Amino acid sequence: MSERPVIEFIDLKAQRQHIGKAMDEAILKVVHDGNYILGEQVQQFETGLAAFCGAKHAIGVANGTDALILVLEALGIGPGDAVICPSFTFAATAEVVAWMGATPVFAEIDEATYNIDPKGLGAALETAKQHKLTPRALITVDLFGQACDYEPIEAFCKQNGLVLISDSAQGYGARYKGRVAGAIGDFATTSFFPAKPLGCYGDGGAILTDNDEHAALLMSLRFHGKGSYKYDNVRVGVNSRLDTIQAAVLIEKLKVYAEEIEKRQVVAQRYTAALKDVVVTPHVMADCVSTWAQYTIRVEAGRRDAFQAALKAKGVPTTVYYPKPLHQQTAYKHYPVAGNGLPISERVAQEVVALPMHPYLDEATQDYIIAQVLEALAAPAAAVA
Repeated sequence: MSERPVIEFIDLKAQRQHIGKAMDEAILKVVHDGNYILGEQVQQFETGLAAFCGAKHAIGVANGTDALILVLEALGIGPGDAVICPSFTFAATAEVVAWMGATPVFAEIDEATYNIDPKGLGAALETAKQHKLTPRALITVDLFGQACDYEPIEAFCKQNGLVLISDSAQGYGARYKGRVAGAIGDFATTSFFPAKPLGCYGDGGAILTDNDEHAALLMSLRFHGKGSYKYDNVRVGVNSRLDTIQAAVLIEKLKVYAEEIEKRQVVAQRYTAALKDVVVTPHVMADCVSTWAQYTIRVEAGRRDAFQAALKAKGVPTTVYYPKPLHQQTAYKHYPVAGNGLPISERVAQEVVALPMHPYLDEATQDYIIAQVLEALAAPAAAVA
């Protein structure tokens, strides 16, 4: 490539080139119809979202964080309760537990997948009990687009009476041994933040479940706890509704989502083929398909800053998810940590770095990115220290 390409970390403009006309028409239809709150497009999208993954119900809400907190509200989780969750994740995972007055108990991750390690759940459960808490639920996170190893997780939850809440904000639509993320767990939640694999043009989220009673309760809770109509409030709820315009956007994006997941596989496979011998590349479990929300490699901790700087100088954007595990952050460091600590979470947080990833990353641009990565990695350690 003779000229340096202009590279977006996540190129939403490229997506618009493919579906922009249909998107504009869908948005304008909402504008002209005037049904801006819970218009027909919301239910239409909810139906499509549930069908895509095989869940029975989908409930659109204002954002992914609300999706999690509404599930906890529906379960009546509060003070004295413990919710097990990973520490290597975005703050919302533990934030919602703290909001409810409950206690997040941080568990270790699997080093290969970065998802919560089923083998560490027993230690987390014991830690909760040692703190005289009542274990109520487990929140898993399908990090970077790969579903967690759910078979042993589901067995653990069943054995110990825990509700399984699958946070699939990054992994909605991922495949796990013939199943689809979104229809795994007692509840699944997702976010439609624009950078997510299935994102809207603002904030949005959804809850998925097969339980009829829980679905009805969640639809009430998202609308001020309404009963038969909006001035019949049968419980204390919140205002957390998916906007009709965002639902219209998501209807169009869902139409191409399966195709985009396939395109992400191609991009990820090209990265891995070129980089697997020089860095730690992502590991996808057997019989699984990631949505590749991010393509995350690992470099030596002491070289990461200089590695990112070298790429930036060549016009290649990178991002670190997540540089400090939650149990080390000021707001969460007083909460219980499972076992003897979380050394894997702490180590990988110092090494991970994500490369540009989206379905429309063309080969020429990706080849340029790969070349710059290889050049930066080939530099002597002293030169990049």
